[in-house]
Amino acid sequence: METLEQKSKVIIESVSLDFIRTFYNTIDWDSRLIGIVGARGTGKTTMLIQHLKSQFPFSDEAIYLTLDDIYFTNHTLVETIERFRQKGGKYLFLDEVHKYPNWAREIKNIYDYYVDIKIVFTGSSIIDLLKQEVDLSRRAVMYELPGLSFREYLHYAGVANLPSYTLNEILSNHSQISAEIVSKIKPLKHFDDYLSYGYYPFHSESKATYHLKLEQVVRMIIDVELQFIDGFDVQKSRKIYQLLYILASNVPFKPNISKLSEKIGIHRNTLVNYIYYLEKARLINSMSATGKSISTLQKPDKIFLENPNLCYVLAPEFVNKGTLRETFLLNQLTYKHQISLPKQGDFLIDETITIEVGGKWKTNKQIVGLQNAYIAADDIEIGSFNKIPLWLFGFLY
Repeated sequence: METLEQKSKVIIESVSLDFIRTFYNTIDWDSRLIGIVGARGTGKTTMLIQHLKSQFPFSDEAIYLTLDDIYFTNHTLVETIERFRQKGGKYLFLDEVHKYPNWAREIKNIYDYYVDIKIVFTGSSIIDLLKQEVDLSRRAVMYELPGLSFREYLHYAGVANLPSYTLNEILSNHSQISAEIVSKIKPLKHFDDYLSYGYYPFHSESKATYHLKLEQVVRMIIDVELQFIDGFDVQKSRKIYQLLYILASNVPFKPNISKLSEKIGIHRNTLVNYIYYLEKARLINSMSATGKSISTLQKPDKIFLENPNLCYVLAPEFVNKGTLRETFLLNQLTYKHQISLPKQGDFLIDETITIEVGGKWKTNKQIVGLQNAYIAADDIEIGSFNKIPLWLFGFLY
């Protein structure tokens, strides 16, 4: 136990409080059981430790534990917490819970038996509370942490600390908002950099090695994290790589499941499951047509990579401006909104707002006759009427 306490202090000391995600303020930190999930590399661990460091500095009542620590090969979480509580401990910050067998059951037992203990845990986005052997969904308040928005990237990179805006604010007042931002910074100067290496916070470590590190993140997701999905066959990892490369080389991809399953050499249902796994791991975004019901074994109508940075890593020879634009907009919108494929335009937001994506010369041709329809135009600083700068959608969070 003393070793764990010492590790906790060292890790807490190493984390900086200079940049704290906006997402931090959306969490109700007073809840007794909080879960923060998200894709590998988005900063869950950092946020967990930042809260511990800012709220419980030098306190023996709080501890950070990573559940993939070798200590837990011979000790259970419950017995560890019992000892911690006997020493006056009250606040548990548990990292990588999905790597600990029966994590949901033990956390439930701790929550039920020790009402004076508060727990914050992090885990992969592959976690599905409804599929655990015990029901945590009624106990845990769950949050999902996305990667950096364009606005957060500008702050983290030291360019400017600017406010976020709701979608309604952007749609109704985009000219004034963009003019205010442009008076402070030149957004187009930084936008291409964000599309290439701005989504994951570790870009601050080294831009030169960013894509190499992101490739390693993808390998960790497929080789390590997917094995924690119930029913996933780790022997099929190579098939996952093959599928991901095909998708990345053809995004936006309109899947023909029969031809694709034949090409990869796996059954149709297995292929659809793999697509579901990749979306759970936040490597792709799949979309369905408006009004279409969504289920695990239903093929999507179109597939994008989850964020534009992945385009440069998974299939750099196929990167093109149009794909980057659509991937960026879908990525920034899905954090707070439901997106589907409309009959006209590129995206339908919350079943009411149509968006067409393009360059600075994009016209209304694809959305003519539609109400509540807009153009998200690249390579412009300030828009007018229903033409909105594409980069401004990066200020949604």
